[in-house]
Amino acid sequence: MSNFGEIIQIHVGQAGAQIANACWELNCIEHGINANGCLHQIPEDDSFKTFFALSQSMKVVPRLVIVDSEPTVIDEIRSGWYRNLFHPDSLITGKEDCGSNFARGYYTIGWEMIDLTLDRIRRIAEVCDNLRGFLMFRSIGGGTGSGLGNLIFEKFQMEYAKKPKLEFIVFPSPSMAPLIVEAYNTVLSTHMGMDVSDCSFIVDNEALYDICSHKLDVKSPTYTNLNRIIGQVVSSFTVSQRFFQRSSFTFGEFQTNLVPYPRIHFPLISFAPFTRLTNSCFQEITTHTLTMECFQPSNHLVRCNPSEGKCMACVLLYRGDISEGDINTSINMLKTTKNSARFVDWSPTGFKTSTNHVAPSFVKGGDFAVTNRALLALTNNTAIKKAWCRLMIKFNKLFSRRAFVHHFVSEGMEESSLLEASNNVCSLIGDYEEIEK
Repeated sequence: MSNFGEIIQIHVGQAGAQIANACWELNCIEHGINANGCLHQIPEDDSFKTFFALSQSMKVVPRLVIVDSEPTVIDEIRSGWYRNLFHPDSLITGKEDCGSNFARGYYTIGWEMIDLTLDRIRRIAEVCDNLRGFLMFRSIGGGTGSGLGNLIFEKFQMEYAKKPKLEFIVFPSPSMAPLIVEAYNTVLSTHMGMDVSDCSFIVDNEALYDICSHKLDVKSPTYTNLNRIIGQVVSSFTVSQRFFQRSSFTFGEFQTNLVPYPRIHFPLISFAPFTRLTNSCFQEITTHTLTMECFQPSNHLVRCNPSEGKCMACVLLYRGDISEGDINTSINMLKTTKNSARFVDWSPTGFKTSTNHVAPSFVKGGDFAVTNRALLALTNNTAIKKAWCRLMIKFNKLFSRRAFVHHFVSEGMEESSLLEASNNVCSLIGDYEEIEK
């Protein structure tokens, strides 16, 4: 049994399935596992068992379920490089798409798939020695990730009420709208998931595109490029769960340290270093450099300016060749730097740090330059309200004319549910404004 117990990952919808490729590619590299699920060498400890189970034939199997309402993306996994890594029963597909409609993912198509999905998750949970929680990946702008994703978490409230439920969600970008009705889907998903998700970490594609273009020198980023950034972030997020050290951060501590009130559970993510390959030999990456970079808007995975808001809490997850003394010095300098991190009056210190000396790993031939240290900053900052405000502007433009509402009503949802959801998100914006006072 691993030191912190097992974590089950759930990837929902097209975005969730594509993110799975990047995350598990990096997980395998870090734990010395090949594409067929075989260990390169006998591990020194059982840290890999946090994310992987070991079969009787000594094959390593990821603890995950990937589910989508239509088969296209998951079929690519079934025939791709890692086709022999995943248990076939953990790849679940339906026969028809949710049509970018939350109501189809929640009320109709979702109900057809939920029992099988929960059964597969239950099978994985039953063989865990010490299940610590769940980590979900999805987009909430489409139909499957928003609708079915919410339905899964709601069912968890009955079976796994005491287990932490954390998620990484792809949020609608400020000026990139691949779906006309993504504002409806996002508002409904946020409303319905307010009480079932314990902590939701937000990324948006526009911020990821900016990072690829301006920091990693990738001129025409693909979803593979974007998802590998998410994979690097998730690796740093989970490193303390997989490699135990004295100052490691337990899975339940994320919620405890980042969520001051149940509704305010949408921390910002920033990461450093984003070092392009051509510059790697010219840059010195110090602890201070990492710390300061993580508080720059360009290093955040959501398009917003953190200096415009106030912090309620901040978790700094250092990894690699880092000393405790350098961390303390960097944080003290950060506190005296203008526009870096303004904390609310009732949380004057606000910083929680963790250090893990396992250096980051990188995909061979990827966009990242190899470094021996990295930092992931998770900050519950009121600046995130800007993203909700942008969302509500788009929502109100559609809903004021009742545009496209009939598509949702025809799937069994009442029109009043959209109004109730918008009121709840507006109330969330008000919660952030109240905290800033």
